[in-house]
Amino acid sequence: MKIRIKDDSLRLRLTQTEVKSFETDRRVSCAIHFPAGDKLTYTLIWGSGDEFQASYDGLEIKVTVPYSTGMNWLNPDQVGMEDHVHLSQGGDLRLLIEKDFACLSERKDEDESDMFPNPNDHC
Repeated sequence: MKIRIKDDSLRLRLTQTEVKSFETDRRVSCAIHFPAGDKLTYTLIWGSGDEFQASYDGLEIKVTVPYSTGMNWLNPDQVGMEDHVHLSQGGDLRLLIEKDFACLSERKDEDESDMFPNPNDHC
């Protein structure tokens, strides 16, 4: 699972295997490890409520997806899920969860074997 963070925007992109794991296990987690032994875990989980949620406890970023939205996203024709979560200090956190598509032009040193087939004719 890839993570991209920019200001108040968080984007997660999942491979085919990760989407299947999200469906069956109701969660997907990945981590980035740092030289001193620290790590940052980021997790996508299936919720039981009707709203997206996001949290950070100093060690883990957790994004919770509403059940009905997650079920709809599993359909082959659904690429992404998006929502905006209100921030207590004002403004919104944009959440975007997408299926990760392979690029149509080869990318050196990147394994794209588990990505979704790209429906476009260019990247």
